[in-house]
Amino acid sequence: MPDRPEIVCICGSVRFEDEMRAVNRELTLAGAIVVAPGVFRSAEDREAEKAISDEQRTALGVLHLRKIDLADRVLVVNPGGYVGESTSREIAYARATGKAVSFTDPG
Repeated sequence: MPDRPEIVCICGSVRFEDEMRAVNRELTLAGAIVVAPGVFRSAEDREAEKAISDEQRTALGVLHLRKIDLADRVLVVNPGGYVGESTSREIAYARATGKAVSFTDPG
């Protein structure tokens, strides 16, 4: 038995917020430590067209790479097989650093 729970980093498009929350819950209940995107745009933000600035988006991207660094493995939440540009970069980074990468929709 490991001396600590497995750490899993969830990656994927923030448009899949509901799916990410469900995966986070499932992994947590299974005893994993989960790190995941922490900023989602609420419906109110979308309606008001409030946007995250380019500077904030860049900082969040770098922060997510550090989350990958902490993880034992990466789980990509990709309903319908969708993987966007940012997620593709995160997958490449994870693989380059030797992390196992799996997908919720391997199709």
